[in-house]
Amino acid sequence: MTTTSSDLRARAAEYALLPLRLFLGFTFVYAGLDKLTDAAFLSAAGDGSIGQQMEAVRDSAALPGLIELSSQNPVAFGIAMALGELAVGLGALTGLLTRVAALGGALISLSLWLTVSWPTTPYYYGNDLVYLVAWIPLILAGAPALSLDALLHRRLGRRTSGSRRARTGRPNPAPAASS
Repeated sequence: MTTTSSDLRARAAEYALLPLRLFLGFTFVYAGLDKLTDAAFLSAAGDGSIGQQMEAVRDSAALPGLIELSSQNPVAFGIAMALGELAVGLGALTGLLTRVAALGGALISLSLWLTVSWPTTPYYYGNDLVYLVAWIPLILAGAPALSLDALLHRRLGRRTSGSRRARTGRPNPAPAASS
């Protein structure tokens, strides 16, 4: 069997987003676990607490209303943020509901950019904007390789193909690209 350069390009394109998916997945899982295991962070007040961090950025945030809203119960907000990061990271790592996970990651990154990173000058020193942009390819393309999404798509495609063949006597057309 001969492998052509177009075969190699197609295979490379299929796996192109895998490093990004793994990086974002590990980073968000780590961030979520770091918050959940940090007793100082999960406090309403004190050094390193979520409450202290909210107080520090309230006046410089692009959307101070988000800070005010979350400041009503900073510990619950901190737990929700950590669990959200954990869910997004696990979704990206496993490739399960990848587009949904990526949208969640983008929304978390957007909220952090508009609050915590907003006063960073020049803007490109703040990492939350970079994370926001990094999630966009995964929102658009999903996880076509080494993912539970692709596995489910293939299995559902086979099941659908078999049931259509039984009804019409004809095979299904080629399945669409996985997400």
